[in-house]
Amino acid sequence: MAVKTGEERASSQSLKAILGLRDLVYSGSVAPGERLSEIAISERLGISRTPLRAALARLEQEGILEAIPSGGYAVRSFTEADVADAIELRGLVEGAAVRLAAERGVTSSRIAFARGLLARLDEALGASPEVMDFDAYVALNAEFHDMLSGLSGSEIFRRELEKVTQLPFAGPSAFMHAQAELPVFRASLWIGQSHHRAIVEAIEAREGARAEALAREHARLARQNLDFVMKNRSLINRVPGLSLLTT
Repeated sequence: MAVKTGEERASSQSLKAILGLRDLVYSGSVAPGERLSEIAISERLGISRTPLRAALARLEQEGILEAIPSGGYAVRSFTEADVADAIELRGLVEGAAVRLAAERGVTSSRIAFARGLLARLDEALGASPEVMDFDAYVALNAEFHDMLSGLSGSEIFRRELEKVTQLPFAGPSAFMHAQAELPVFRASLWIGQSHHRAIVEAIEAREGARAEALAREHARLARQNLDFVMKNRSLINRVPGLSLLTT
């Protein structure tokens, strides 16, 4: 059995701290405006305070926490307008990334990989909303969007897109858990898949403006889903991060 080096252990603890803290905040376990106790969270997550402090700083950079003048961090609250803006921002950044990919050109092997993902997404969708493999679709959808972020070859775009999708309501899978509850609501996934296919086709054809417009339209599906959830408030707790919403 391989023994981890000190650097590997530190990296593992850092990742555990970031993911654990993010899940804690998104789940609503800590109320908006509430000061985070380093000692309590350290004990709850089973991590030391050094990686926890780094994770707190990371979530502040992501805009999920805010620094308190007297020291420490508190959970931020968000308005419905904030959520809508985050969704729009994701569309802008992802749209710019796929436009750049189309204009620069993408290798045939990467297009083939994208088409393979599309085929697997089709399989997960199945013949109707009632029989789809929902868990597989959620995982593949995340993989598809990760793939899109790297097609331009720009590390700057990839990093910025990763940053914006870390907001609890801006990621491509943000409203998936709400969709799992209602077969009629799941139907929007077929629209999303048609967008996926059209984006790949536009990139392959080097139609940058079309790829960008499609990506922005695709992000706006999340805005429609947000409107649906806000009108059916029993679904709010099923969307990670919307527990931070204030009216």
